[in-house]
Amino acid sequence: MTITTETTATRDARSLLSAEEFDGVVATVSGNNPDISSSDCVRITLEALKFVAAAAQFPGGMRPSRTVDEGWHTLILHTVVYARLCRQLGRFVHHVPELPDPTRYTPGALDHTLARIQAAGFEPDMSLWTSPIEGISVAAECQHDNQCGDQNCGTGCRVDHPN
Repeated sequence: MTITTETTATRDARSLLSAEEFDGVVATVSGNNPDISSSDCVRITLEALKFVAAAAQFPGGMRPSRTVDEGWHTLILHTVVYARLCRQLGRFVHHVPELPDPTRYTPGALDHTLARIQAAGFEPDMSLWTSPIEGISVAAECQHDNQCGDQNCGTGCRVDHPN
């Protein structure tokens, strides 16, 4: 009798950028958030890379946590790095902001996003998806929601993929 076990290889998000690019993004996260540790800045950058990679593979219907959003915004600030990353992933992942609205809530939005990150082969750092890190500034005045799913339904902050 032969017993086989199925193992799922977990992708390494760090491999999506060169060491120099990764360090540059981490340095920007750190500069924008001087009260958080360098190891947390690395974790935020890794989660943002996982998010963008999953969003490129599974367009629409995803939203980052407030902490991961800080990493995504930082990636976008590194325009050359971000454009190359998106080309490498096969799709440009657009960011469309909206003002925060405490009445807007989509149950299961983060669960949906986490499932897509896992389907893309990454293991989410759950603590960055469940509560903000103490001391993170989260400079952006936007909120993300997946109410549009894969549709482009007007204004709203979402992962947006034009044809």
